[in-house]
Amino acid sequence: MIWLRSTVFNLWFYSATVAFAVASLAVRLGPASLTLRLTRTWARTVLGGLRPICGINVEVTGRDHLPAHGPALVASQHQSAFDTIVWLLIVPTPAYVLKRELMHIPLYAGMVRKLDMIVVDRDAGATAIRSLLRDADRAVAEGRQIVIFPEGTRAAPGAVLPLQPGIAALASRTRLPVIPVVTDSGSCWGRRAWRRYPGTIRIAIQPPLPANLPRAELMDRLAALFAAPIPVDNSVGAAPAGFTDESRKAT
Repeated sequence: MIWLRSTVFNLWFYSATVAFAVASLAVRLGPASLTLRLTRTWARTVLGGLRPICGINVEVTGRDHLPAHGPALVASQHQSAFDTIVWLLIVPTPAYVLKRELMHIPLYAGMVRKLDMIVVDRDAGATAIRSLLRDADRAVAEGRQIVIFPEGTRAAPGAVLPLQPGIAALASRTRLPVIPVVTDSGSCWGRRAWRRYPGTIRIAIQPPLPANLPRAELMDRLAALFAAPIPVDNSVGAAPAGFTDESRKAT
C-alpha cells in the first residue's frame, strides 16, 4: 500500500510540477511577484496532496520567532526535497540559497532567475562567498527572508553533517539574528527515496541566535540544535489540508 500511495503522490508531484513550469513561461513575462504567486500555488498544490494521498500531515511550530515583516536569516536542517518547497508557504518573500547545479534543470532555472534566488557555485571558493554576500545584501535591502541549509546537502534523519561556512558569513554580513529550524521531514519523505511514509512532518522554528555571536559559538550552537531530538509541542494538532492552523496562516 505504501508503494502504491507513493507512486500516486509522485505522479501528482511531477505532473503538477511540469504543468506549473510550462505555465511559468508566460507568467515570467510579467513582474516577479506574479511568478512568486504561481510558485506558491505550485507548492500549495504539491504539498496539499501529502495528507490525502500519503497520510502525511505537516506541523509548523514557533512561527512567533520569525519577524512579522522585513528581512530574516533562516538556517534550516535539510533532510528532504520537502524542505526546499515548504518555505514558500511559511515566509512571504523567500530568497533561497541554492547550489548552481540546480540551474541545469530546464524551466526550473528560468524561474530561479526570475525570482532572484541566491545561487552559489560551491566549487568557486572565496569567489562563491563574495557572490553569496553580494546577493544577500540585495535580498536584505528588498526586505526578503534568506533561507539557507547550512549542512549543504540533504542528510538522513539522525545523521550529523558538518556545517558549511556560508551561514556564518551571512550572519556576520547581514547582522541579522540567525533563526534555526529543526525538522524530521526525512522520516516521511526520504532523501532520493520513492516511498513516502505516513506520519507527521514537524518543522520547529527555534528562538533566534543573537546577531553578534562569535563565529565559533554560532556554529557550535547551530550544530548542537541540529544534533538534538526535535522538540515536541503537544498543543499543535493536524489541520484538514495536512498543515496545522499555525502554518496555514502564513499561506
